[in-house]
Amino acid sequence: MEDSFRIRKGLYLLFLFSLSGVVCVSIHYSLPEEKKSGSLVANVLKDLKLGPGELSARRAQLVSKSNKQYFQLDTRSGNLFVNEKIDREALCGQTDPCLLLSKIALDNPLEIISIELNIEDVNDNSPKFSKTEFNLEIPEHVPTNTRFPLESAQDADLGENSIQNYTLSPNGNFRLDVQSDELGSKYVDLVLEKPLDREKEAQFRLTLTAVDGGVPQRTGTVQININVLDNNDNFPQFTQPEYKVKLKENSPRGTLVSKVEARDLDFGSNAHISYSFHRVPEKISSLFHLHESTGEITVWGPIDYEKETSYNMNIKATDGGGLSGHCKVLVEIEDENDNAPEISIISISSTVKENSPLDKVVALFSVTDQDFGENSKTFCSIDTNLPFVLKATGSNNYQLVIQSPLDREKVSEYNITITATDQGSSRLSSRRTITVLISDINDNPPVFETSKYEMQVWENNIPGLLVGSVHAVDLDVEQNAKVTYSLVPGNASGAPAASYVSINSETGNLYVLRSLDYEQIKEFQVRVRASDGGSPPLSSEVVVRVMIQDENDNAPFFLYPLQNSSSPCNELVPKAVEAGYLVTKLVAVDGDSGQNSWLSYELLKATDPSLFSIGAQNGEVKTRRPLTERDTNKQRLIILVRDNGHPPQTSTATLNILSVDGFSDPYLNIASVSHEASEEDGSLTMYLVICLAAVSFVFLICIIVFVVNKMYKKESSFITALPQFPPALPEIPETGVDSQSGSLSRTYHYDVCLTGGSLSSDFRFLRPLIPVFSMGDPNISENHRFSSVSQETPEQVEGGKPREQVSN
Repeated sequence: MEDSFRIRKGLYLLFLFSLSGVVCVSIHYSLPEEKKSGSLVANVLKDLKLGPGELSARRAQLVSKSNKQYFQLDTRSGNLFVNEKIDREALCGQTDPCLLLSKIALDNPLEIISIELNIEDVNDNSPKFSKTEFNLEIPEHVPTNTRFPLESAQDADLGENSIQNYTLSPNGNFRLDVQSDELGSKYVDLVLEKPLDREKEAQFRLTLTAVDGGVPQRTGTVQININVLDNNDNFPQFTQPEYKVKLKENSPRGTLVSKVEARDLDFGSNAHISYSFHRVPEKISSLFHLHESTGEITVWGPIDYEKETSYNMNIKATDGGGLSGHCKVLVEIEDENDNAPEISIISISSTVKENSPLDKVVALFSVTDQDFGENSKTFCSIDTNLPFVLKATGSNNYQLVIQSPLDREKVSEYNITITATDQGSSRLSSRRTITVLISDINDNPPVFETSKYEMQVWENNIPGLLVGSVHAVDLDVEQNAKVTYSLVPGNASGAPAASYVSINSETGNLYVLRSLDYEQIKEFQVRVRASDGGSPPLSSEVVVRVMIQDENDNAPFFLYPLQNSSSPCNELVPKAVEAGYLVTKLVAVDGDSGQNSWLSYELLKATDPSLFSIGAQNGEVKTRRPLTERDTNKQRLIILVRDNGHPPQTSTATLNILSVDGFSDPYLNIASVSHEASEEDGSLTMYLVICLAAVSFVFLICIIVFVVNKMYKKESSFITALPQFPPALPEIPETGVDSQSGSLSRTYHYDVCLTGGSLSSDFRFLRPLIPVFSMGDPNISENHRFSSVSQETPEQVEGGKPREQVSN
């Protein structure tokens, strides 16, 4: 309490001194730090040449400028004693000289004596390293004289008491190189003198000693562990050798100061870079944090511009192979600016026509800042991608004017943010947003969604069918954007366009007015005009292409054999043909298109389905197997052709195939087919029943004659029962020459039976007949021959197994 009272009393006296004339005297003392409490500093009476007891008589008061009272004044003796132990490093840090200011106030007469005490440094701090050991990884192929910067030791003392030298434990590969910078600080590098060989020695354990110059001398040591690595031949390189950044004071913890980046051309672990501070005082580590992996420097402690205006730090980048690169980061601390500019709108035009002239004033405003000096100077800005610009008119007034043409269709409304920024050391800014509406004029014609429309409609459509729709968009608004549609006068495929389609003026729907036939017209084009409601109106045109889609409304038509021909189509085939023999090729066409015209053939009906085949795609009729004697002489084929439409349409054609031995004139004459081939199957069946009855009757007569002959004749003979086919066909020798005049010993007979049905034709080669001589009638001519007769039923024809009847 007494000390507090004395301090307040002294401050009161100083205040009185400041109001009147005061005599000031200044004295200087030097004092080593770490003096014990009660140590004598000096005798003020002697230095001031005052008489004994004069300090007490004049009520002397000792007032210190610091918060602590480091000294005590004995007013009776005039001695100045140490009141509290002084630590220069804690009091002044690295500041030299370290001065403590005090004042002695004397009364009667009023006099102020300034005492300046210089606290001298003593060697009371040993050098200290930030770590107990350093780990280095050095590739083995590093050339000699390569330097490896080591972290310096820190000594809180000054001058000769600070670090003066470094020593390294004896080894055969490394030496130290100690250098001083412009401030006198000692930096040490580890220099490689002898090449490394990892196979001989993979690790080194060295001791680095820092020695100061005080008395007694103090030292600090650190262990250096060196691991020798293989083949890492690229050092990390920073993108910049020096980074300069500015940082506002009082920035919160975690604020990003800067980001350093180093690159290593190696791969794998040798390219993995870690960052660390290098050769920095302890206060740097307490104020800033360096991220080991990203290289980001962030605020860690309080930043005070009044204590330090800038910080200089060294950053080391070490790759996975132990190689390192270095850079410097200079952080400049900026003073705070705590008043933002204010924007005041004077006048504004909230609506502007899109055809407004350039340099038209849209808004007028002023900017003021309550700060002083550089902090009060302001400038304004807006976004550069706007059709507006700011013009300064003096006295912190600005105009917002049009700098480029406006287009409401692109941007109908602008929210313009005006940013006012001062020019203080820590710039502050404020923003004001104004809204400007752009009014419309009719400057845009309607635009169709596409440059050309294509629509499709099926043929045989009903009139009034909706084909499609066109749509145009006008970028204007209200009446200027109202679009109406119309057909442009003109012809489409030789007829007026209005005769094919009509258009709804409001919706743009197109309707076909009549039924269309794909085979007559496959497509047509019309032009559609879109007009807006502006004054004057604007318009645009587009081409609409209408394509007619084919329907399967045409049945296939045979070109060969010609469909609907009155005469039948007959083809001759030699009896000696083999399987795969090309008999003929059918040709058909279809009036439709696309898949509706794809044709396929099939055998609908045949006398013998196992004998012939037809190609489904090419219409080729070929034999499946060789002809035999059991096959009929005439084959009737009904061919069906089918298109690929939905539903499919078909047509049929009839083809008669005759098997002959050759293609000479006698056979061609026999192969002529009468017009009876077109008779109905019902009539043919009736004729076959009549023939069968006749043949049965003749066969019965033959049996009776045979029995009678057996009874009355003693000699046996073979009699061949000869069935009679009405009408009988003439006998034709194989060679076309009468047998009595030829050289053949046997007579051959051919039976050709041609009917109108597809299952009753018969062309057969029969074996030679042996002449039969009658025992009872000697007048029988020896030239008379009996030919075998074949008789078939419809069931036998369809089954493909005709029977041959021969009588012995």
